[in-house]
Amino acid sequence: MLKLATVAAALFCMTWSPAQAEMNGATRIGVLNDMSSVYSDFQGPGSVVAAQMAAEDFAKQSKRKVEILSADHQNKPDIGAEIARRWFDVEGVDMIIDVPNSAVALAVADIARDKNKVFIGSGAGTALLTGAKCSPNTVHWTYDTWAMGHGVARGLLQQGGKTWFFVTADYAFGDDLQKQATEEVLAEGGQVLGSVRHPLGTSDFSSFLLQAQASHAQVIGLANAGGDTVNSIKQAGEFNLGAQQKIVGLIFDLQSVPALGLQTAQGITALNAFYWDLNDQTRAWSTRYQERHPKKDMPNHMQAGVYSATLDYLRAVDKAGSPSDGRAVVAEMKQNPVDDPLFGHVVIRQDGRAVHSMYLLQVKTPSESKDKWDVFKVTTAIPAEQAFRPLTQGGCPLVPKQ
Repeated sequence: MLKLATVAAALFCMTWSPAQAEMNGATRIGVLNDMSSVYSDFQGPGSVVAAQMAAEDFAKQSKRKVEILSADHQNKPDIGAEIARRWFDVEGVDMIIDVPNSAVALAVADIARDKNKVFIGSGAGTALLTGAKCSPNTVHWTYDTWAMGHGVARGLLQQGGKTWFFVTADYAFGDDLQKQATEEVLAEGGQVLGSVRHPLGTSDFSSFLLQAQASHAQVIGLANAGGDTVNSIKQAGEFNLGAQQKIVGLIFDLQSVPALGLQTAQGITALNAFYWDLNDQTRAWSTRYQERHPKKDMPNHMQAGVYSATLDYLRAVDKAGSPSDGRAVVAEMKQNPVDDPLFGHVVIRQDGRAVHSMYLLQVKTPSESKDKWDVFKVTTAIPAEQAFRPLTQGGCPLVPKQ
């Protein structure tokens, strides 16, 4: 667990009891994610840096004191739930953010609802958070499995990839991601020839990839993320699967490219909500972030989402007057669309889905890249109304039936 980071006009470290936090008028935010395993480079300490930056920038426009905590859920729902309960009940946390690993995210969302706190998913993937499991206390900010599964599959189907085989992470996120991509494949007249599931954090993908190869599917869809995606793509290259079949990472993020190397990654298609080199505003913020990051990484879209969502949450707390009523704060966020410097125009729908543009990206060739983080070129901007599942199709109980 990282040390408690406290942000007001300046950043300092101190331990507070809930009573002291309340007396101090502080709003407490907990960044909960994977700090030590397959997602640590993709969220991890980088998401904490993003939350700290948001708190510091907020301090320039408000006198409200903000404290940032962080913890490692180890990709275990029971540990994530235990941390969430302790933060809410004992340590006076008002909002939990990030939470990659959908099983952990669903558990935290339930706890936030029960205790009338706020949960904002940035690293969280499952579209259930704005579907059947939606909550008046949850906002899903950056991406979800519906957007990624449908969006990436649609692009490959348009390129002629009609037969698919899935290599899927064996937990809620992987299952949901495969389900969403399968829906798009079948809707467009394609076929799913099979699938295989692997444990989270697998080091040896050989047996799974050989099954995919034996299927003779045109597309091998990797329904996993983070280090699992990197390792499966590396090992697919060792088997030369790409010579006959298209290898597609349904979730493919910025940090995956240096991990693979441009020679291996070139030409891979990705769908992200943010890229550091989109415009002057994204470049300026990302340069600030890079200076703070312990490894000097540029931010990916999930880390940028932590910054933007934290800032929007804090503005809503000021409008609500207090962080104590989580439902009231989320209602304020829904009532007030923002023009965000990183995500553009953002509207939070009744189901808690933050709707904004998405970008179809392609990894550059080694000759096109100027430095380590100059890795993507934008091929298509997808408008907000097309990027996410239609409001009426998710089954969210908060949405009136048509």
